[in-house]
Amino acid sequence: MTGALLRLAGVSRSYARESGEILALDAVDLAIERGELVAITGPSGSGKSTLLHVLGLLDTPSTGRYQLEGVDVSALGDAERARLRNQRIGLVFQAFQLVPHLTVLENVELPLVYRGIERGTRLDRARGALERVGLEGRLTHLPDELSGGEQQRASIARALAAGPDVLLADEPTGNLDEAAAEAVLSIFDDVHGAGTTVIVVTHNPRVAARAPRRYEMLSGRLYGHYHRPATEGSARTRPQ
Repeated sequence: MTGALLRLAGVSRSYARESGEILALDAVDLAIERGELVAITGPSGSGKSTLLHVLGLLDTPSTGRYQLEGVDVSALGDAERARLRNQRIGLVFQAFQLVPHLTVLENVELPLVYRGIERGTRLDRARGALERVGLEGRLTHLPDELSGGEQQRASIARALAAGPDVLLADEPTGNLDEAAAEAVLSIFDDVHGAGTTVIVVTHNPRVAARAPRRYEMLSGRLYGHYHRPATEGSARTRPQ
């Protein structure tokens, strides 16, 4: 692909343990264009979350290069990675990660505080993001006053409030019942339909089936890709 929004070239990530080195990512190549919806599947321990952490600038490659819209971000310092993450990447996790003593509105507003955006604009953006996920009636509630599905929708609103280029979601429906999961996935469909790049890491084949492009991770290697719709079953191809 040319002009990819996100591009990994030969990215590996290893960790030193008492029992020896663990290779979580093994020479991963991946290119994702602006506006795509991509799912990455695989069993527990296959490297899915490590890959998402690298893409989200929460972790750095041991070897290889990571380019964000043509700029090599592989070796940036912590402060610069945090700045880029805050400005360009929205993150959604299985465990919601809302601040318990802040209201829903304050949670969604928080990343905009770190960006130095003035309060009136912050509040407008936060309210707009919460309305987008159907939580306009929950602005003053604390997280523990919400259902699990509502908490996840609040975390999605927090990720969207800053207008990110890419939304990364790590097992976003893992703690939700079927109805709440469907509501969350419908939001991702809407976000993707509006032009945002969305990457979902999941072990759930029903979640992955919604993505036009799908990859599978096994033992740190990335296999794919799969396109929908398909008239016949697809076989795994070479690592990408």
